[in-house]
Amino acid sequence: MNSDKENVAASTPLMIVVSAPSGAGKTTLCNKLLAEFPDFTYSVSCTTRQPRGEEADGVAYSFLTKEQFLELVKQGKFLEHAEVHGNYYGTLGKTVIDSMAAGKSLVLDIDVEGASQIRNLMADMPDDDILKKGFLDIFITIPSVSVLRHRLLKRGEDTVEVIEKRLKNAVAEMARANEFSHTLVNDQLEDAYAELRAIVLNKAAGIGAV
Repeated sequence: MNSDKENVAASTPLMIVVSAPSGAGKTTLCNKLLAEFPDFTYSVSCTTRQPRGEEADGVAYSFLTKEQFLELVKQGKFLEHAEVHGNYYGTLGKTVIDSMAAGKSLVLDIDVEGASQIRNLMADMPDDDILKKGFLDIFITIPSVSVLRHRLLKRGEDTVEVIEKRLKNAVAEMARANEFSHTLVNDQLEDAYAELRAIVLNKAAGIGAV
């Protein structure tokens, strides 16, 4: 009997779209998934913001000028894109397709609006398209807004005003959780990861794992 890693590797590559409110633990859960499954990697997004610290082009992000980005939007090259706080962010279709064609499963860490854009694209694609076959959308949420407030305060990275803004955004994002095929609650990390892992393995099994 094949191992879970072998089963995932034998399936059509996955395009795992993950969204969550800030502070829900999305990054921790996704990093655990990538650590366990070597065929998984993060999708590298494009952005017009300036690199921070030692960020290298093509690693965390592909850094573009605003003019370059908008030209790609005009050409329809993005699976999803958005403007956030005056900067543009987006996922190039070619980046995803090339990685999946090479057998790599991708994790796309994007917001609910970006997930909606990709979901709408998938609806119009033929069923045998590599993107549509591997598409999996997951929303990670928290037990309550009060729990999220506690986590953000404990993290100590933001002012009270910023935290309240994040909470307001979180409420709006959680209201759209039903748009996703799967929703999991990150109350206890290991339980949440076990659920995330099961969702991914079930998807892999459904599209060709042995």
